[in-house]
Amino acid sequence: MAIGTASDFVIYDEEYYGGQYEILARNINAFNGASRNALSLISRAAKGDYEKESFIKRLSGLVTRRDTSSVAGVTALKLEMAEMISVKLNRKIGPVDQTLDAWRKISKDDKEMSFILGKMFAVDKMADFIEAAIGSTVAALKGVSALTFDASSESSPTLDSDYLAQGLALRGDRAQEIVCWVMHSKNYFDLVRNAIADKIYGESGAVVYGGIPGTLGKPVLVIDSPSLLDTMGSGETQTYRVLGLVAGAATIIESESDEIIAEKVTGLENITFRIQAEHAFNVGVKGFQWDVNNGGANPTTANLTTSTNWDKVAADNKSCAGICIKAQ
Repeated sequence: MAIGTASDFVIYDEEYYGGQYEILARNINAFNGASRNALSLISRAAKGDYEKESFIKRLSGLVTRRDTSSVAGVTALKLEMAEMISVKLNRKIGPVDQTLDAWRKISKDDKEMSFILGKMFAVDKMADFIEAAIGSTVAALKGVSALTFDASSESSPTLDSDYLAQGLALRGDRAQEIVCWVMHSKNYFDLVRNAIADKIYGESGAVVYGGIPGTLGKPVLVIDSPSLLDTMGSGETQTYRVLGLVAGAATIIESESDEIIAEKVTGLENITFRIQAEHAFNVGVKGFQWDVNNGGANPTTANLTTSTNWDKVAADNKSCAGICIKAQ
C-alpha cells in the first residue's frame, strides 16, 4: 500500500512567509523605536503558560536617623522578593480551504493563496499584538487610582495640553520618564482643536501650519484601539483613556515559533488547498503581575482587560508602566 509523505506535497511556505514579512515591515511602527520603546516587541522562547521574573522589592525606611546617645535595640529589616508575571496567549489562523479549481479559474495557483494569506495574517497578528499590549496596560493602570487623572468631569472635558500636564504631575519628579503618549484619534484631534482655540502663543500657528499640537515634548502614538474606550452605560457620554507610558511599559514576547501547515486535500469533489497555522505570545506590563489564580492561563480578551487580573507588585507607583488620563 502506498503511503504519501511530505515529499509528495508541494508546500509553499516561502510564499506565505514572504507575504507576512512584507506587511510586518509596514505595521511594526507601534513597537520599539516608534514608541520610544514604550511598547516593546521581542522574540524569546518561553515555556508554559506564564513567564515569571523575580526582583528584590525596594525597602521602605532603609535610611533613618541614628541616635548617638542610645544603645537600644532596633528592629532589623528584611529583603523580600516579588514577581512580575506575563501571560501567554495562544492563537490560530484558519484552517482556510480553497479549491484549486477556483484559482485556475482566475489563472492563479495555490502560491497566490499562500502569499495573500501571509499578508492577511501579518496584519491581523500585529493588530492582535497591539491590542493585547494596550488593553493590558489600560487594565493595569485603571486598577491604581493614584495613576489616573480624571478630566471627564471638568467643565471642558476634552483633551488639552493642561490635562497632559496634570497627568504627568501624577509622577512628580519622575515625570520625565514618560516617553510616549498613546491615544485615540478622537483625543488627538481634540488636542489639535483645543490648541487652535486656546491661541497659545506660537502653538496655534504651529498646529495650523505644521499640524503638530503641543504634547509637552512627548511623541504621540495615535491608535483607534477599542481598549482606549471606556464601557459606556445608557445615556452616558463616551470617555477615553490616554496613556503616558515609560520605556518598557508593555512587552510583547513572541514566545513560540509559528507552526504553519499547507497541504492539498483529496477525497472531495474538488481538490482543495488548506493552510492552518498556530502561534503564541506573552504580554506583560511593567510593575504588574498577571494574577494566575483569578485570570488563569490563556485568557480571553475580556479576562486580559479586567483590572483585577493585573496585580501591582512595584512598591512605588512611579515604578509602574505610566499614567492614564480619562477624558471625553
